[in-house]
Amino acid sequence: MSEMTRLQPHEVAKFLRAYRFIGGRLRAVKVVHKGARVVTVEFHTRVREAITDLGKDPRHVRLRLRLNGVEEFRFQMRPSQPKSKITDARIGYHNGLFYVTLDSIGLEPGETAQVFDFRASEVFAAGRELFWEVATKGSAEGDAPKP
Repeated sequence: MSEMTRLQPHEVAKFLRAYRFIGGRLRAVKVVHKGARVVTVEFHTRVREAITDLGKDPRHVRLRLRLNGVEEFRFQMRPSQPKSKITDARIGYHNGLFYVTLDSIGLEPGETAQVFDFRASEVFAAGRELFWEVATKGSAEGDAPKP
């Protein structure tokens, strides 16, 4: 498996433009307790890459996000909410923590999510470090998408 890429706070906007999360799938959420107060959260998703060629459809990729040093998280499933479809995706950096949510938090396009918006989400986690990778064929994440 390749090494994951660390996302820096100034790279968040560029990263969110590189992948289209809305309409994608949340395949799994993994919470790992490595010690009494050491928690890691992984989001395993299937999303589309951004359009780079107008003549081609963007390809689907399996994208894994990993938050290390998690301070808080919430995963709640309600009967009326989609079970695996990603309805919105926001990543923010506030007070030294990366906040990640993969559900709709009721913001207008372009509006910046604040800490209270993330905490109101059904699916969110906040941690000190954020890493990402696209799963490739033969990795633990499974096969790469077919063209």
